[in-house]
Amino acid sequence: MRTLVITDAAGTETVLAGHDGDSAMQLARAAGLPVLGECNGSMACATCHVIVDPHWAGLLDAPSESEEATLDTLFDLAATSRLGCQIRLSAALDGLRLSLAAP
Repeated sequence: MRTLVITDAAGTETVLAGHDGDSAMQLARAAGLPVLGECNGSMACATCHVIVDPHWAGLLDAPSESEEATLDTLFDLAATSRLGCQIRLSAALDGLRLSLAAP
């Protein structure tokens, strides 16, 4: 099992457990966090927008052109903004910390 820590807009941390290959979006939705993921991971929307803790950002694979194009539709981007559907748990990302953007 891998651990993912998500902080919501109010500052509340939720610790989630998942398996290698699970997406941050899937885990957040299953936990009832306000991550819509309306396109179910096809990068057609940005409703799974998360902000990666700067300490962890360099450990993620670079975003694809499609992910960058989808992120570019947002007004509230941070330097480490990503789509939660594109973040997959792995041994290297055990303990990953993400924040949800303010609604």
